[in-house]
Amino acid sequence: MSSPAKSRALMVKHQLEQRGISDKRVLRAMRRVPREKFIPDHLRDLAYEDGPLPIEEGQTISQPYIVAFMAEAGELKPGDKVLEIGTGSGYAAAVMAEIAGRVITIERHAALAEKARQRLSDAGYANVDVRTGDGTLGLPGEAPFDAIIATAGGPRVPEAWKAQLAVGGRIVVPVGQSRSMQDLVRLTRIGDDEFRREPLGPVRFVPLIGEEGWDEGLHWYFGRDE
Repeated sequence: MSSPAKSRALMVKHQLEQRGISDKRVLRAMRRVPREKFIPDHLRDLAYEDGPLPIEEGQTISQPYIVAFMAEAGELKPGDKVLEIGTGSGYAAAVMAEIAGRVITIERHAALAEKARQRLSDAGYANVDVRTGDGTLGLPGEAPFDAIIATAGGPRVPEAWKAQLAVGGRIVVPVGQSRSMQDLVRLTRIGDDEFRREPLGPVRFVPLIGEEGWDEGLHWYFGRDE
């Protein structure tokens, strides 16, 4: 059986580099973060498989390629202050924390947030702050952010995020009317009231639930797959 470090190196080579991930900071981060520490113990042998895995609270940890793709799309740099919407296992936050100066991540499931907080602490990520709440509202008290990365898809980019983004900052979020119609988009703030929108391709994420996302009572209609 391969060591975790060797499995990570092979994952980066075959799943990331060969699919076009080229940002050296992202590739280095993906080689360093121990994905096996962010999943249930009985699944650790599958940590570097090319696909999502189930975690607590009926949620999933995204496949490594998606985590790397979104981090690359966020154009993260050392010293950046990043807001992540949807903590999940904490794995993506750890990847971003390898690059950015500080990561604040919001999870609406309190039990999942606590589990992620413990995993991140155990893995040594002191520059990640896990919060519980409605991620669609962002965190105005911590703004501005250099990047906002969302791991759930909403009907539109929340106005709260746009208001909390620094000039030059990037929002990466899946947007669409259902899981079969989502597109990943990058919104870059180029002025006080001016944003540049770029399509990054079709994706499939769980719905973004909250005041500026989907109504929780309607989430089954809109294709929630948690």
